[in-house]
Amino acid sequence: MEFNREKQRTDIEKFILKMPSLSITVGKVMEICSLTDASPNELNRVISLDPVLTGQVLKLINSAYYSLVNKVTSLTRAITMLGMNTVKNIALSTAIIRTISGVKKSRALPTAKFWEHSISTGVSARLLGEIKGYPPMEREELFLAGLLHDLGKVPFGDEYIDVLNVAGNEQRSLVEVERILLGIDHQEVGLMIAKKWKLNKVITECITCHHHVDTLEGDYRQHAALVALGNIYSNILDHGYAGDPFPDEGEIDRLLDVVQLEHNVFGAIGGRVVEEIGKSKLFLLV
Repeated sequence: MEFNREKQRTDIEKFILKMPSLSITVGKVMEICSLTDASPNELNRVISLDPVLTGQVLKLINSAYYSLVNKVTSLTRAITMLGMNTVKNIALSTAIIRTISGVKKSRALPTAKFWEHSISTGVSARLLGEIKGYPPMEREELFLAGLLHDLGKVPFGDEYIDVLNVAGNEQRSLVEVERILLGIDHQEVGLMIAKKWKLNKVITECITCHHHVDTLEGDYRQHAALVALGNIYSNILDHGYAGDPFPDEGEIDRLLDVVQLEHNVFGAIGGRVVEEIGKSKLFLLV
């Protein structure tokens, strides 16, 4: 099979150009949460202007996951109880999922399965970060990076089915097959989207290098390796589907060495992953 690589790139660039920008509300939420002295009241003033986001925050705090005796109706109290990092996650991730779901329906990667894989990768990366002793803000960043790691697959057209078939039939790396057949891989496309949406450096590097973590250094390499492990874990446990279900055992060992975790620790998070997927679905997919 042959693809017009130049046309592929042009079509992808046009698609990304037409993608809506993230809302002003999301930008302000991210800005407030980046301040060390930010308060729930400041966040409340921004979120209260967005009825959908307000509803998502209240829905999560009043869900069975938190099992509260009394219903929370105050947005400020909900923000305080959930924590500002969790609220930031709700704002950014729901905005991105809704933006993408509104502009693209893929026959190659069914939306529900794709986002289930993405959520699983995010919660797995966050749990591994917790085991590593990362502070809450870094763990939440790992969740977002994992959630968005495959963002670059979204602009591919229906011809992506052929890419998935070749990778599956020959049990080859999806990134490798993308580059051979299309002349561009989902990491590079993800970088284009991250730049458009002005995502921060950590999330952008994880999107761009989760299959090539050795191109990074220091904390960025660690974060990308944790996201890569979360991706592999989700594929092993068959949480959703993003087209790359053939994890390389050697790659697992190499990544565990990068983040200095034992294999048994990596394999022990399964129960909590399922629990956290359920929690995240409350505000992402329902």
